[in-house]
Amino acid sequence: MKLFLTSQASSMVDQIVARLEKPASELKLAFIPTAGDPYGDDKPWMDEDRKSLTDAGFKVQDVDLKNKSEETFRKELKDFDIIFVAGGNTFYLLDWVKKSGFDKVTKELVQNGIIYIGSSAGSYIACPTVEAASWKHADKNIVRLKDWTALNLVNFILVAHYEERYQEMVEANKKTAKYPVYTLTNDQMIVVEEDKYTLVSEDVEYKLS
Repeated sequence: MKLFLTSQASSMVDQIVARLEKPASELKLAFIPTAGDPYGDDKPWMDEDRKSLTDAGFKVQDVDLKNKSEETFRKELKDFDIIFVAGGNTFYLLDWVKKSGFDKVTKELVQNGIIYIGSSAGSYIACPTVEAASWKHADKNIVRLKDWTALNLVNFILVAHYEERYQEMVEANKKTAKYPVYTLTNDQMIVVEEDKYTLVSEDVEYKLS
């Protein structure tokens, strides 16, 4: 199992490519843009992510979650090497993840060796729950989603787009969180390899487990 969890994937693409066993040009990447739907056509963060992946050489193909079935996803995703889940509204994304069966299919594929890359909302849904996405600086639950259970690919929750001004908020929420809490600035990522977690920035690596 291999995951790359980021706040803003475009800032970490070089680091991701350096940790892959094959050149990016040999890898087919499913780009999941669904979390950006509530923002219309103005999604600069997603444009940056898509461009950085394309520039790195990945064979990028959009795969939307809406109005698809679990069976459809099994067929669509089976030939990809990487699933990339872009940022946007975490709750809107998770709603479609559950409705479509993407959660079940992705968990199976990741266990069988497909690489998962998350950017912001895409990283939140890799956690056991998306509760941290509701903390002060983050997303609104625009779909009134009641079940916040997510993919549970890791045993921690994370705070994306972390800045020092959020420290007090994070510390307060840690007290009631049921899982370890890690923070990610826009220039960091957590690399997950089986049960080993490593926090990576431009020139520093720190073992979390």
